[in-house]
Amino acid sequence: MSFIDAHQHYWTLGLGHNDWPGPDLRPIFRDFGPEDLKPHLSAAGISRTVLVQAAPNIAETEFLLAIADREETVAAVVGWVDILAPDAASELQRLKTHRKFKGIRPMLQSIAETAWILRPEAIATLEMLPRLDLRFDALIQPRHLPVIAALADRLPDLAIVVDHGAKPFIADGRFEPWRADMAALAKRPNVNVKLSGLVTEAGGGWSIERLRPYAAHLIDVFGADRVMFGSDWPVVLLAADYAAWLAAARALTADLTESERQAIFLGTATRFYGISAL
Repeated sequence: MSFIDAHQHYWTLGLGHNDWPGPDLRPIFRDFGPEDLKPHLSAAGISRTVLVQAAPNIAETEFLLAIADREETVAAVVGWVDILAPDAASELQRLKTHRKFKGIRPMLQSIAETAWILRPEAIATLEMLPRLDLRFDALIQPRHLPVIAALADRLPDLAIVVDHGAKPFIADGRFEPWRADMAALAKRPNVNVKLSGLVTEAGGGWSIERLRPYAAHLIDVFGADRVMFGSDWPVVLLAADYAAWLAAARALTADLTESERQAIFLGTATRFYGISAL
């Protein structure tokens, strides 16, 4: 079975458009590009990836699209647009001319105002995405789950995917209110979720058994056809290497049917982002 990695990053720190990561995050405080990731993709049998923004500026999005132009392993780019700006509509239309530009990701986890995404200016921009065949990646924390549910209700045609399972408090062993809020969000059919980032939230003492109840809940409430695997490389290196997280994801899905595993590791991402596996 071919796999798609539905969430990974590249950055070149010296270009000045990334102010994260900083030197306090030594394992990832360096440049990462396609040549760093390709050996891991090859070893894992993964042919295509979704390249996701990591900085809130257009310069980084242009940088990622330039990589996508020359790198066939990149099937899609999820970029950034200032969705409150008066020129947001024209920026989206301009970026959409790039064949691999597939969506946007406001960095909601870094915004203090939890309901920021429900501002009228933001809604006006997000209303455009379905007409442009673009998606919305939600980089959120558990506090945002009711807000994303409200957004999904407000814009039922907007294709939404929650990155990293909304970053549950795995290190603390906490389930609520994340568990209840995630189950409520999953009732919205336009919302998907990424099976990614869990080892980072668990921290250095992570284990498959610590991750299992969180992963199982995501798969249970969304169903495999709305769950997609992502490595979150190179951020994953804060807690595990690429192969270790992929092995954990396979172990966490080992009890599923073959068709369910194919959805999580391939089908959901291809459908959601409108990409092919080859």
